[in-house]
Amino acid sequence: MVDKMVLGELDGAKSAKNRSPRDASKSSSVKPQASPNPAAEEAKVPDVNELVKERLKKLEDLKGLSINAYPYRFDRTHSSAQILKQFKDATDQHSKESVSTAGRIMALRRMGKISFAHLQDHHGKIQAFFSEGELKNFDLLKKFDIGDFIGVQGPVFKTKAGEITVFAKKFEMLAKAIRPLPEKYHGLKDTELRYRKRYLDLVMNPDVKDVFVKRTVIMDTFRSVLNKDGYLEVDTPVLSTMYGGANARPFSSHLHALNTKVYMRISPELFLKRLIVGGFDKVFEFSKDFRNEGIDKSHNPEFTIMEAYMAYGDLTDMMDLVEDTLSACAKALHGSTTATFGNHVIEFKKPFARMTMEEAIKIHANVDVTKLPDRELFDLRTTYNIEIKGDITRGIMIQQLFEELVEDKLIQPTMIIEHPQESTPLAKISRKDPSKVERFELFIAGMEIANAYSELNDPIRQRFLLEEQAKQLRGGNEEAHPMDEDFVEAMEYGMPPTGGIGIGIDRVAMIMLNQPSIRDVILFPFMKPLE
Repeated sequence: MVDKMVLGELDGAKSAKNRSPRDASKSSSVKPQASPNPAAEEAKVPDVNELVKERLKKLEDLKGLSINAYPYRFDRTHSSAQILKQFKDATDQHSKESVSTAGRIMALRRMGKISFAHLQDHHGKIQAFFSEGELKNFDLLKKFDIGDFIGVQGPVFKTKAGEITVFAKKFEMLAKAIRPLPEKYHGLKDTELRYRKRYLDLVMNPDVKDVFVKRTVIMDTFRSVLNKDGYLEVDTPVLSTMYGGANARPFSSHLHALNTKVYMRISPELFLKRLIVGGFDKVFEFSKDFRNEGIDKSHNPEFTIMEAYMAYGDLTDMMDLVEDTLSACAKALHGSTTATFGNHVIEFKKPFARMTMEEAIKIHANVDVTKLPDRELFDLRTTYNIEIKGDITRGIMIQQLFEELVEDKLIQPTMIIEHPQESTPLAKISRKDPSKVERFELFIAGMEIANAYSELNDPIRQRFLLEEQAKQLRGGNEEAHPMDEDFVEAMEYGMPPTGGIGIGIDRVAMIMLNQPSIRDVILFPFMKPLE
């Protein structure tokens, strides 16, 4: 049974300060109450350099005691979550079973002959109790600071305040933190700092860690749906002498071993199609892609996309696939087909809305492009201040009108079908309108989430279209496709009818997890270097 004096001291702290041991420990935690006078509070913040010096001195003291502050390993039997679950019915008596747990000290309170701390691990926090009467090395706690990693062994009990606690029979230093953790009021109010030092963001903000745990749930759900449907996960090159599969400017470098120019991939599409030529029926890849373009709340130069290709399928099969994967993600995360994003409740129940690009312009911009002659259509560039690089065609103008006037109005999942031929050289001509291609883009919350085609498999037409793109590239259009001779040659050996799709995983995570910026769902987003 826990010493009554100890329990009295712990609960006496509560009565003296009207809070439980858990609450009392928070008084030394890294989450203080906001000061009514920030300027005065700022003046109380210790100099970081002085704190570092103090910690270095403690490290030297440990060395003087022949204590390794950075041991090789620690035998941990229980995580914080396992302790809380297994001992949820604990009493003030010591458990018969002893546990061994470890974590980062997030709160440390010394009360004369006793001390207690909150240890944080991957799963959460657990309280540890230390008594001078039980520990020969009790004074060693003076060398510990918030941020240090500690290992604790002992039985489990519950304080009168109801907090499950490990009664330390042994403890040891696992890693001495030289730098003090930032406290939230002063240290992590700047979002730039959170993104640049994500490791601190994860330590200080458990909700942030939860976002990335749930992002993994999204990817696992995609895999589950695809594997169940017979798709094979594959890997294709990130670095190549040729790029393609999207209209984007690539990152380039030089391979010294072969004295040749190389590119980071902008899409895995052309390699995945080669696998369809090679005899695979269904393939998919979670692909890290790189595009040398703008950075904003929905764009990062490095991003994750899931691309899938299905032999003998077409656009309609890809519609089914994107509906299945996204509705499954919503259910896995929220237990229903809905997810909240900002002020919107997004419904992922099948089927998603469908409309042609021309219908969308008429509905959301009140412009009926089907009734406008070319001259009047082109004049809308001035009306809506639309800049078009290179030659203008009817299809390009319609696409630009859609991008400028409609995209941000598509909140609920909407598949935009029947795109102009000029929009892509990789899709089949529409069976409904020969001036269009069989392509859809899925928009949610004003963002493009997925792009899919009935894939072009006519090698003669593919060669012609890629040669036209190559002319545009030579003419200065940095986002045009290059001419990939090997890809066309692969198609000349025969490629079956194929449906293909790319789904932006980062944007799916933004919407499913209600995060306003793509930087909030990428662990280490690209940041401008500090001077």
